Amino acid sequence: MARYVAAIDQGTTSTRCMVFDHAGREVGRHQLEHQQILPAPGWVEHNAQEIWDRTRTVVETVMTQLDLRPRDLAALGVTNQRETTVVWDRHTGRPLANAIVWQDTRTDQLCSQWRRAGHEALVRERTGLPIATYFSAGKLAWLLEHVPGLRARAEAGDALFGTTDSWLIWHLTGGPEGGRHITDVTNASRTMLMDLSTLAWDEELMRLFGVPAAMLPQIRPSSDPDGYGEVTALEAVAGVPLTGALGDQQAATVGQVCFGVGHGKNTYGTGNFLLLNTGENLVRSEAGLLTTVCYQLGNAAPVYALEGSIAVTGSAVQWLRDQLGLIDSAADIEHLAGQVDDHGGIYFVPAFSGLFAPYWRSDARGAMVGLSRYTTKAHLARATLEAICYQTRDVIEAMSADSGVGLDVLRVDGGVTQNNLCMQLQADILGVPVSRPVVVETTALGAAYAAGLATGFWASTDDLLENWQEDRRWEPAWTADQRACGYAGWRKAVERTLNWVDVG
Repeated sequence: MARYVAAIDQGTTSTRCMVFDHAGREVGRHQLEHQQILPAPGWVEHNAQEIWDRTRTVVETVMTQLDLRPRDLAALGVTNQRETTVVWDRHTGRPLANAIVWQDTRTDQLCSQWRRAGHEALVRERTGLPIATYFSAGKLAWLLEHVPGLRARAEAGDALFGTTDSWLIWHLTGGPEGGRHITDVTNASRTMLMDLSTLAWDEELMRLFGVPAAMLPQIRPSSDPDGYGEVTALEAVAGVPLTGALGDQQAATVGQVCFGVGHGKNTYGTGNFLLLNTGENLVRSEAGLLTTVCYQLGNAAPVYALEGSIAVTGSAVQWLRDQLGLIDSAADIEHLAGQVDDHGGIYFVPAFSGLFAPYWRSDARGAMVGLSRYTTKAHLARATLEAICYQTRDVIEAMSADSGVGLDVLRVDGGVTQNNLCMQLQADILGVPVSRPVVVETTALGAAYAAGLATGFWASTDDLLENWQEDRRWEPAWTADQRACGYAGWRKAVERTLNWVDVG
């Protein structure tokens, strides 16, 4: 009898495979980073072949480490960095270009042209998204125009498109030998090509962005009893049903068991992503948030969410490590920032890829303000942690304006939540408690839940609710005046980042 469910978590900086038991406890994992390719300012790329190779390795390694056989797994799920855009050859399975990552801003001129042409209202109405560099359609349009021969091959059905879930599912289920070209509703909702109401590719939007229908994957539920097929490409998991797929932030929402209307979570990773479950109601944002599909379980109606997406949070810590050399490891920032009692009058706005929610300003670029000779690297470290927290407050303010619901507690997950100082600052800046679960890698857990629900490994979402347990809670310590003063300074700093790049 199968004892476990496995999940592949294909993220922005690494790929991991995690195995969970029926109680939602982690049994084992293996993780490998992949290269960040930065060919020009604002450009961010990945080698999709490297990602597939890393995926093979992490799956095979964790199965070997745990001495598991395929029969030990009830199902396999996939979760992924969402808007990152991959194009590949249907016949060889080779990428036709580097993947363009969700952080990439090379399409800012294209997006500006579409907005000036008056297409913003149509895109928002159909997709719940603004026209922005963040989403896949612009990236795909750019590739179709700049990769020699790609458009002709796409129109002939020889070139395929997908976010990294589709890329992996296609390879896992056979690749050139009958691989399934599939995505789920959550990933499709991030492309600017899917109608939120019908959960189908929109022909008018395909014409607008110049995307041939032949290259698009089939859209399926997030938890699919009919399955995406069985794994055939990896002996370690051969024959295991692949029955769950979710974009990473929706997967974290499922992993945090946010199944009720008004339930929400914030994931701290490369960026920050706060989702609020709005149930079967498709809520249109008036405050700069995204309307997105939260999940769809089998043949049930889709559940929607409001989302606030922040481009640079954890990756700002990586920048201090890799580009500035201020710390040796990401974990070192907590000790460095703890050497001072405050930020020393400085603010750091890490708008490296522009500003996402709630501003949606691709013309913004990163800025440090308030510098003086008093400033030390410890102050910069603390300002970096505060930037993570202030950006989260920006989103929560917008979410409250849209939903009319105030926040009682912030449920958090992701790697940055291991930084206790950052979580205390988050509680201080918001003025509400912050709660971290026992299993903080809820992205992989959510993909496992989606897959296991489809096969009956978990009978219902009630089973999942019983699994959730709190690990730690932080209570706010700042006064209301401290919060108000700090946030006013943050808003002034954000203003300094705007209108830096001319996007036409």
